[in-house]
Amino acid sequence: MSKRCPGCGREMKDTDLFCIHCGTKYEEGPRTEADWQPESGFGMDDFVQASKSGMEKVVNTLNDMTGQEGEADIRLRELVSEVFKKHTADERDELFISGTKKTTPAPENMVSDWPHPWLFARIFLMFLLVFAGLLVMITQFDNLNGVPGAMFIGALAVPFSLMVFFWETNIPRNISIFEAVSIFFVGGVMSLICTLILYNFIQVGELNYTGAVLVGIIEEIGKIVVVGHYIKKMNTGYILNGLLLGSCVGAGFAVFETAGYAFNALLLSGSVSGMVDILVLRGAMAVGGHTLWAAISAAGLVIAKGDRPFDKRFYLEPGFLKFLVLVIILHAVWDMPIRFGESMYLVQWILCAVAVLVALVILSSGLRQMSAVVKEAKKKRLEAGL
Repeated sequence: MSKRCPGCGREMKDTDLFCIHCGTKYEEGPRTEADWQPESGFGMDDFVQASKSGMEKVVNTLNDMTGQEGEADIRLRELVSEVFKKHTADERDELFISGTKKTTPAPENMVSDWPHPWLFARIFLMFLLVFAGLLVMITQFDNLNGVPGAMFIGALAVPFSLMVFFWETNIPRNISIFEAVSIFFVGGVMSLICTLILYNFIQVGELNYTGAVLVGIIEEIGKIVVVGHYIKKMNTGYILNGLLLGSCVGAGFAVFETAGYAFNALLLSGSVSGMVDILVLRGAMAVGGHTLWAAISAAGLVIAKGDRPFDKRFYLEPGFLKFLVLVIILHAVWDMPIRFGESMYLVQWILCAVAVLVALVILSSGLRQMSAVVKEAKKKRLEAGL
């Protein structure tokens, strides 16, 4: 059996010490014709490596969009490190009093490291327990008085908990829980009204691919217009503030919309089970829906604004439009009639993961911004001799 070149794999004479084609020296134990087989095209290791490389490129691209110096540093473990620990009532009360004029820290006293939110998980658990109790009232005791409560609590659980998460990660501590809840209710309703006004001018019709794009444009514009009002009111340049304000409006939008869908399901099906199915499905997917979409676009608007006074022209700046187009695409693809993985809602789960990734990259960028703010404030304080 003839031997083959260990370099190019071509046949060699038994007496050849070097390959006449590529010049590779023949070593002991080369591949022969029997075992010379090309390596498999794409193995698991290649897939993992390609996935990591692709993820790094996506993260770096998103990070560049934020305009902040440094690399994105996502510390998931640190972000949830306090969730399963025991916390006292005093710790909870200390959180609730933050955000007022007396409790908002000066820039040099802000903590710019990765936050350790935990209250959002307690609130989510509370909502789950209340929702389960209301379902027991309805199903076990045939008490329909529990239906409105179950409808609203079921719609509220995930979006409101997400809003509290962004409130806890708001390092500047310059927005109180009362203000956040107020924006949640008022901003949520106003964003729905803005959306309905736009629907009067733009006829969507059937929810096909074109219709899905129109829905994404209308609803994301409806939300960001309202968020812009609050950004202007606060005159903030903090990315973390943008995430919080956007999540407040987006969460309100999501809750009222889901409650409406649940109500319609109850009317159409005439059964509580249809309503519960809508609440559970939309509740689970709310982790990557309206709340995050509005938070992402709001952060983009704050990035475009910077330290300048708010102006309507910021809505047309490329720095903001990149984020707006991104959430419109996420929203549009979500609503498109894509049949692949339809039974498992595969497309929607993938979009949830993408939205979470984008939000985490922006959160990382916002924390780097706060770190720079703290350093600059400390430097000025030192220079002033204080």
